[in-house]
Amino acid sequence: MWRSIAAGSRLVARNFGIATEKVQCSQTLSLNISRSLSKPSLYRSSRFLSESPAANPKNESSFSPETDLSSLSFGENEYAQVDPSADAVESNDNLGENYDTQMENFDFIPGEGKEEEAYEIDGDKLENVLSLLQSSVDGYLESSLDSFDLDLHEDFVLKVLETPLVLGENLVCFFKWVMKHPEYKVTSGVVDALVKAICSSVGKKDVYALWDLVKEIGEKEKGVLTVEILNELIALFSKLGKGKAAFEVFNKFGDYSCVANQETYYFTIEALSRRKIFYSAWSVCEKMIETGSLPDSEKVGKIISWFCKGGKAKEAHVVYTLVMEKKMYPPQSVVNFLISSLCQKDETVKLALDMLDDFSGEGRKYAIKPFSSVIRSLCRMKDVDGAKTLLSKMISEGPPPGNAVFNSVISAYSKAGDMTPAMEMLKLMRSRGLKPDVYTYTVLMSGYANGGQMEEACEILNEAKKNHSRLSPVTYHTLIRGYCKLEEFDNALKLLNEMKDVGVQPNVDEYNKLIQSLCLKALDWRTAEKLLEDMKLKGLHLNGITRALIRAVKELEEDAIENGGIGGSLNFRKSNVTVR
Repeated sequence: MWRSIAAGSRLVARNFGIATEKVQCSQTLSLNISRSLSKPSLYRSSRFLSESPAANPKNESSFSPETDLSSLSFGENEYAQVDPSADAVESNDNLGENYDTQMENFDFIPGEGKEEEAYEIDGDKLENVLSLLQSSVDGYLESSLDSFDLDLHEDFVLKVLETPLVLGENLVCFFKWVMKHPEYKVTSGVVDALVKAICSSVGKKDVYALWDLVKEIGEKEKGVLTVEILNELIALFSKLGKGKAAFEVFNKFGDYSCVANQETYYFTIEALSRRKIFYSAWSVCEKMIETGSLPDSEKVGKIISWFCKGGKAKEAHVVYTLVMEKKMYPPQSVVNFLISSLCQKDETVKLALDMLDDFSGEGRKYAIKPFSSVIRSLCRMKDVDGAKTLLSKMISEGPPPGNAVFNSVISAYSKAGDMTPAMEMLKLMRSRGLKPDVYTYTVLMSGYANGGQMEEACEILNEAKKNHSRLSPVTYHTLIRGYCKLEEFDNALKLLNEMKDVGVQPNVDEYNKLIQSLCLKALDWRTAEKLLEDMKLKGLHLNGITRALIRAVKELEEDAIENGGIGGSLNFRKSNVTVR
């Protein structure tokens, strides 16, 4: 009995974290208790564990009531005095009641603490399956798998899918075989492992087989497919350049009760843009804008760039406007590219002009490229006054305009024949410490030459020669063309000789223009032939039409001489300038 009492006390103390005092008994008393209570001890232990108290009238202990058990302490001295008869049983019952109460509070349920037996993968069977899948098997995969007598636990299937160096085609066949077993429940984790395994192999045939399997799973198993699984498929199709397949996955989201997120829209647009299917890409982008599921600024910048490359600058501007409203700022290089793309079409130049107001601080200071693009576009549209206004704004607010910006405005005025504002821009350019380059002087000379003002054009030429040691062939070509237009061929030939003196080699254009003018307007085939010989010495080739023109004029003159009546009506003349 005492042994069972001690065991019960220790059990209670252990369950509730209470340190139990060690019972100190004399060797004689312990021996007596051990002998007298051997049978009741078994009974009491069973009682305490089963929580079913019962009287046991047999084999009750009897020993002298004079025995002093005060040294045995069991909690609150309930059992300091022990009655060998009914008192002992009553005392023991009291402890049992106390123990039952404590066990009720502890909610002890027999067998509840036992851990579920963990599943252990059969190494031999796993090795057999992997050996089969890592080899090329033609038509015998399912029958071989049937012979293995596998226990299709989720851990086993995951282990197979996560093993590297397994053929993607065999993994798909293995998973199809697994799905044929009705006792196996397909889970999202297993499908995700399968998709990741196939993505690592990156075989086009395997990916399409995987997509067919995923569609089958989506139709049979509701709620198994997740957004992450479908996004991985879209990203994989994008990587392989399969835009239509990625778009098909995107359109299946509703069928599988999945809601597209930021990654979904981004990867789908990427896949379609790589295949230049910009119409479908824009439809996906519109849904992205409607839902407000925008990716981060860097990815938005890539989307804007893709649409710009696809000739969808206006649509890209819609995305830009939205992200700016949400305080998301794309990379500066993307903004510059968008402005440049908008400037390619006249109907979108106004959008590019409005975008310039978004520049401020340091960003505006170094935004010379987008500002220059807008000014060139305004000049192309012949809105020179608008370009001049923007130029003035650049001077006052930045970025400071350079030679290229001034040249664009000066060239626009010169082409329009407005030489007065063109010269005003030249003066403004000098006032800002900028030195006009050869191009600046050339466009001014061209403006004057087109208007027949050759004296003013020659003045610009003299100023250009003072400020630049070497001019371009285009500079002289502009003046030669102007003199030919006025039929002043002697001055044109002088300029041709001057080019040689200053080290500027005339090209085919100068010779061709001058020879044609000499033949058609002056009928001077002799000077034209000299120019042709000069070209041969310099290794230049004159086109066949101009060669034929020289021969035709020469034959015409010979015919005119033979037929004196006709020759008098033709005004043949010879240039007084010698070709050197």
